[in-house]
This record gives sequence, structure tokens and C-alpha cells, in this order.
Amino acid sequence: MAIYLDNAATTFPKPPAVWQAMEHFMKNIGASAGRGGYRRALAAEEIVFQCRRLLGKLFNINDATRIVFTANATEAINLALKGWLNPGDHVITTAMEHNAVWRCLKTLEKERGISITVVPCREDGELLLPELDAAFRKETRLLACTHASNVTGTVMPVQAITAAAHRHEVPVLLDTAQTAGVYPIDVQELDIDFLAFTGHKGLLGPMGTGGLYIRPGFDLRPLKEGGTGSVSRLEYMPEGLPDRFEAGTLNVVGIAGLKAAVEYVLNQGISRIRSHEEVLTARMLAGLEELPAVTVYGPRETAPKVGVVSFNIKELAPEEVAYALDEGHEIMVRVGLHCAPLAHKTISTLERGTVRASVSYFNTTEEIDAFLTAVREIVELTS
Repeated sequence: MAIYLDNAATTFPKPPAVWQAMEHFMKNIGASAGRGGYRRALAAEEIVFQCRRLLGKLFNINDATRIVFTANATEAINLALKGWLNPGDHVITTAMEHNAVWRCLKTLEKERGISITVVPCREDGELLLPELDAAFRKETRLLACTHASNVTGTVMPVQAITAAAHRHEVPVLLDTAQTAGVYPIDVQELDIDFLAFTGHKGLLGPMGTGGLYIRPGFDLRPLKEGGTGSVSRLEYMPEGLPDRFEAGTLNVVGIAGLKAAVEYVLNQGISRIRSHEEVLTARMLAGLEELPAVTVYGPRETAPKVGVVSFNIKELAPEEVAYALDEGHEIMVRVGLHCAPLAHKTISTLERGTVRASVSYFNTTEEIDAFLTAVREIVELTS
């Protein structure tokens, strides 16, 4: 039986309610939201409204109209960075960022002349907070930070980060691609200004869904312009949210699936999901660390850590390990740099990359044991 351990890329399987909601929309509704007054169009609009409301409940966002739908976390991050930063601005980020943040910042450095400070992290991915405090300048306009690393699973100390930034009157963009749906996120408690999320990972929704929360009092330039179905006589994008940032036809079939997924997450409860993933991650870490030929990267404790484990086997390229797991055991993992070269530089694996196994709520202890047995067999064959 195949075992899927690439959930940091996208979760699989999804709750049946997700694809059932998408199928129902395609078969029975099919209309565009916000583009008509007939019943099916209103039904589509209600799906979008309810999904926004549920996301607001999940993240403790009081005004759900501040949640803008995007295709993924990458688009949400691009909207925040390109919509907020101006020539000459200074940005602080961390040494564990995904290319969704890093490539966008480097492009803005080249095209708009922004400057970037990368705050270093320890080899386990933990942020060096004293270095963060020293990074602020008078021209600092944003701190962009991942909530958890997609390479090591390290969870950043968000409250300490936002407190430091707000002492300097600098807003914070938090990338929750690896934490939304599997880790507690309260925008009020964490004091977050911009929150980017994706729907297809921990939220258990379909690909092509995501969003950006924009705190009241912050205005961004739109990333794109076009029809909104509202105040169409205006030659420019309307000021009101979410329409200002949602030009074009929304992915309502995806949002229908995301709505069902968020309902599922809320019904299960973040604490229950988190507890299950902690058990699986701890079991995986303990089993890998019994093998002298295996090097594990990142925190050894499961708190604070999400269900992501990177490792290497001595004498074997990560690609060879993944091939052996897939061909010999039908176990699916990810190898390489995971679109996060900064993180791999931090953990000294930039030249080699790592094997990454990542769990979801639907993995079982039996699957983790089968994975560990397979890794042991691969180690024994090469020793």
C-alpha cells in the first residue's frame, strides 16, 4: 500500500467532503460569484462569503472582508510585498525563508531598489532574536517571516518577532504556508499585520486556493486590475475590500472545496490535529535517530515544530534514497532544496539538499513504522 509523506508540498488525501463540495458546485451551481442576481450566482456568492467567514473564525479575524482570496500563498506574499514596498524601503527577513518571500524580495531589490537584511538562524532553524533587534533601521518598512520552515519544521517565535517589529513601528508579514490548519494561529494574539496562507496544505483544501489577511489601517497597491462585479463605472480598482484585490473571476469551485476543508479542520480542532501530528513526528524522529548512518536536521523536540523532518543517509544522495523508497516500498517523499535555498544554507545542506518526510492528519503510526523499516533496509543495503 502506498504511503504519502510529502504533505509539506501538498496534503493528500483530502477529506471526502472537499471533493464532494467541488463536485456539487460543478454539477449543480457552476455560476460566477458576484456577477449576477439569479439564484445560482447568489449561491456561488454565498459559498465565497461563508468560506471567508470560516477562515475568519479559524484565524480570529474580526472582519472577514479583510481576507482576500488568491491562488496560493505565493500570490498572497507577492501581493503584500509588491503592494506595500516602495523604492528605498528596507525589509527584514530570516535565513529560513521560502523562495516565495526571497525571490520576490530579490526582484524588488533589483527593480525598486529596496534593501534587505537577512537575520541569521541557528543550524536547527531557530531565529537569533538578538540579531533581529539589531536589524531595524529608520527606513525599515516591513518584517517578512515564515511561521514554520518547510525544511526543518522549526516554528518561529512569532509573538517575540511581532513585539520587536512593533516597537519600531514596523508591520509584519507572516507566511503560514506550513502552519495554517495544523498550528494555532490567532491574528489578535500574535499581533499580525499581514497573514499569507495556502489552502492545499494543512487546511486540507484543493490546489489553487489561498489568501491574504490585511489588517485594518493598511492599504496595498493591487497586484492586478480588472472586473470585480462592483462599481464597474470606476476606471480604477475600487477602494473597498475584498474587491480591491480580487479582480477577475474567482476560483469558486476551489473555494467551495476550501470551505468544506476549513469546516473539517474546525470540527476536528487544531489541538487534536496538532497532537496527532506531534505523535507521528516524534515517532519518526526517534526512529531515524536510532540509525548512526542517518543525519537529522532541525529541532529534535516536537514543540515547537510542525510535522516536517529532513534527513540524509551517509554515502547516498537524497535522490537515491527517494528512488529506493518509492520503487522498493511505495513511499513518497520530497528531495532537493525544497524551494528554500536560504534554509539549506543555514543547515549546511545547500550543495546536497535533503530527504524530507512530512506528515498530515491522515497519516498513521503504522505508516511511520513502515517508513522507518524501509529506511533501515536502505541503510543496511548500503553499509
